[in-house]
Amino acid sequence: MKFAWIRPNGTWNDRKDAIVHALESGFEYIMDFDNADTIKELGNVSIISDKDDSAITLLGINEKVTVADVRKAQAKGKEVAAYVEINNKADEELVSKLGTVADYVILKGKNWKVIPLENIIASLQNRNSKIMVDVATYEEAKLALETMEHGSDGVLLSSNDGKEIRKLGELIEKTSKETFDLKVATVTKVEPVGIGDRACVDTCSMMNIGEGILIGSFATGLFLVHSESIESEYVAARPFRVNAGPVQAYVMTPGNKTRYLSELEAGDEVLTVNAKGEATTAIVGRVKIEKRPLLLIEAEYEGVKIRTLVQNAETIRLVTDKGEPISVAKLAVGDKLLAYFSEGARHFGMAIEEQIIEK
Repeated sequence: MKFAWIRPNGTWNDRKDAIVHALESGFEYIMDFDNADTIKELGNVSIISDKDDSAITLLGINEKVTVADVRKAQAKGKEVAAYVEINNKADEELVSKLGTVADYVILKGKNWKVIPLENIIASLQNRNSKIMVDVATYEEAKLALETMEHGSDGVLLSSNDGKEIRKLGELIEKTSKETFDLKVATVTKVEPVGIGDRACVDTCSMMNIGEGILIGSFATGLFLVHSESIESEYVAARPFRVNAGPVQAYVMTPGNKTRYLSELEAGDEVLTVNAKGEATTAIVGRVKIEKRPLLLIEAEYEGVKIRTLVQNAETIRLVTDKGEPISVAKLAVGDKLLAYFSEGARHFGMAIEEQIIEK
């Protein structure tokens, strides 16, 4: 996922305005060498600097950094960002070495744009470091993030321009979205199964028609459970909510990871997904668990059967192959639903390559 840090400059008043724009645009990391305590009065942010109390230790601003310098700083238990100004081939070679040890490598070039960055990214495909580029404008940031197939992992925007900062925030949000290849599964069973503990997930985001959360009883397949964004004669619309399923069900979270519904609590993150498979990160406001009658739903895609359970109520909806919500009270064998299928298994929520039988 793409990310960005902000490096304000100039007088404190200039920096302050830039930091406020950054906070309002969702940025959490600020590079600053002199005003850490004052910045933290503006909001809960992480400071990147060469000071011992910084969240991430920055090396290389005033003198050339070495691999030994990085390892020494990491020995103190901190993440390290190595800053390298690219002026010649030797500097590129230094970046390749630092890429094996530093957590972040920040590149700054005076007389280059795309080609050296392409070379560096290509040379670091199998490295552990996240590669960043120090840029002065939104356009430079966009270029760096999109260079080659994947672009740099992130950018450091050295600017006080509020418009540039906000535009970059919008770009990061757009490029960081995950997507899921949703398949059309055919319903093979709909059956009441009795009472169970059901989890209702209230997010801090408003969802639209055709949007919900991926939920399922099997790691191999998750159903797109629709949000309560539709008014009915029984309840008002609550577009921030997904009446998700029983407490043991999987829920998709950022980074293609899953958690059990029972584990979620306020402040956690889940993914809201639309009918196109486009995902957005949403913060959990609360999870409400109550005993409710449950309905078993089974569906099949290319010979693979998956199941989930949902509350047996008219207001609970899944999403059809046409991207439209359908009430589980009207669901029948043969109906077409959107679902996400994955191969392998899950270990502590992470996808792994392992044969698994779920039933």
